[in-house]
This record gives sequence, structure tokens and C-alpha cells, in this order.
Amino acid sequence: MDNMLIWNVVLTLIVVPFGWFVNQLNNEVKRLNILINITRENYVKREDHQNEISRVIDHLVRLEEKIDKLAERK
Repeated sequence: MDNMLIWNVVLTLIVVPFGWFVNQLNNEVKRLNILINITRENYVKREDHQNEISRVIDHLVRLEEKIDKLAERK
């Protein structure tokens, strides 16, 4: 009976921390999956980014033309 008690204590001291560790890993995997999904939703595709940058450049060119016209008047 004494050997069985020691064996149960040893198993408990090994199994409980291992179960806690596996639980923590599982929670971290879930958290990382959520973060990956959020990143995918907020990610801008290359084509969309290039289109937006070209719009900004077009607006800057128009502003530059207006500034040049103002400079020519004076």
C-alpha cells in the first residue's frame, strides 16, 4: 500500500504540471489563431495599395500644378 501511495504521488506531480502545460499551449494556439484571422481581415492587398498610392500621387500632381499656376501669376 505504501508503494502505491508513493506511485500515485509521483504520477500526480508529473501529470498535473504536464496537463497544465498542454492547456497553456492550447490557449496560446487559440490566441494566435485569432490574431492571424484579424491580420487577414486587416491586410491590404498589393493591388489595392498600389491603386491608393497612385490616387495620392495624382492628387499631389494636381496640387503641384495649382501651386505652379499661382507662382506664375505673381
